[in-house]
Amino acid sequence: MKFLSTKEMGQDQTKQQIEKGLQLYQSNQTEKALQVWLRVLEKSTDAAGRFRVLGCLITAHSEMGRYKDMLKFAVVQIDTARELEDPDYLTESYLNLARSNEKLCEFQKTISYCKTCLNMQGTTVSLQLNGQVSLSMGNAYLGLSIFQKALECFEKALRYAHNNDDKMLECRVCCSLGNFYTHLKDYEKALFFPCKAAELVNDYGKGWSLKYRAMSQFYMAVAYRKLGRLGDAMECCEESMKIALQHGDRPLQAQCLLCFADIHRSRGDVQTAFPRYDSSMSIMTEIGNRLGQIQVLLGVAKCWVIQKEPDKALESIEKAYELAEGLGNKLGLLKIHCLCEGIYRTKGQQRELRNHVVKFHECVEEMELYCGMCGESIGDKNHQLQALPCSHVFHLKCLQTNGTRGCPNCRRSSVKPGFV
Repeated sequence: MKFLSTKEMGQDQTKQQIEKGLQLYQSNQTEKALQVWLRVLEKSTDAAGRFRVLGCLITAHSEMGRYKDMLKFAVVQIDTARELEDPDYLTESYLNLARSNEKLCEFQKTISYCKTCLNMQGTTVSLQLNGQVSLSMGNAYLGLSIFQKALECFEKALRYAHNNDDKMLECRVCCSLGNFYTHLKDYEKALFFPCKAAELVNDYGKGWSLKYRAMSQFYMAVAYRKLGRLGDAMECCEESMKIALQHGDRPLQAQCLLCFADIHRSRGDVQTAFPRYDSSMSIMTEIGNRLGQIQVLLGVAKCWVIQKEPDKALESIEKAYELAEGLGNKLGLLKIHCLCEGIYRTKGQQRELRNHVVKFHECVEEMELYCGMCGESIGDKNHQLQALPCSHVFHLKCLQTNGTRGCPNCRRSSVKPGFV
């Protein structure tokens, strides 16, 4: 008969308590689960057990939208990983630090921590995490409107997902790609990717958290609205909201409320849209989603434009401008200049109009948001797009018409100044 040492008994107890917390969490008894995990954290002397329980706390706080607490636990987890002196633990803790900063819209920090993860020479566990690191990095680049790098990261994450047969990761990447193509206004692709994510949930998601279904439905709703299929958008958004409410998923509730408001605005029902925007803004502010706040403020501004209240629209735009400038979200700035252009044209204020036209074109240049073949803006209207292997994006019709022997954008940037 084998007797366990005190240390092994402690490890065993820690493992049992972590499992108990997970069962409570999965049956939606979130606060009880948190209490169990926090007790383990307080009492356990087993560093590996503490590391695991910190991982549970980080995930739970992420799903509840308590991003500042998520960051706090991620910092503690880094210290625990250093204590364990294991590169795999360290990689995982840096990934959690990157994710916490991504949720708080600190995109430069996210990219920096992701690069730290990718530079670590761990074992196979670290390699399996590289797909998630690439996804987080892609989301951060998208937040900064650096589209080529965002697409590069998403495609890398997709390759990792396929190589490791990781369907959950593939599902998350498909949702991010849907979001990417929504920004660039290729709405067919914006719908294709979350539909693919929904298929993965149906085929493989029996044991998955329902959040994957909710996530795919939400991104489908966004694409359907952009395509003018408002009934389908409403149906998907209601499905997503139902799951978000069941699970206390505050971040997704905020996104769904924003989508509902946008659907009502698309129907011209401004009076129903306003309270939805207010509710969304309230949660976005509470959880610290500044990117979401920009979207809400722009939606509100468009409602005021519909109501022919340009000065109220400009008030919302001013708040959105401060946020977008602070985050370095260039696409937000571009949308702001575009909205202002329309408002000042109506008001007949030529100087302000010219100013926003110039700034709009500066944003387009800076983000390389134009087709390198026809020179027209990308994201101006719903065009089908195609990325080359270098992740530069062009109009599909231009590539079909002209063909390509290498990327025109890459050729241009490789020409040294002074030799032009």
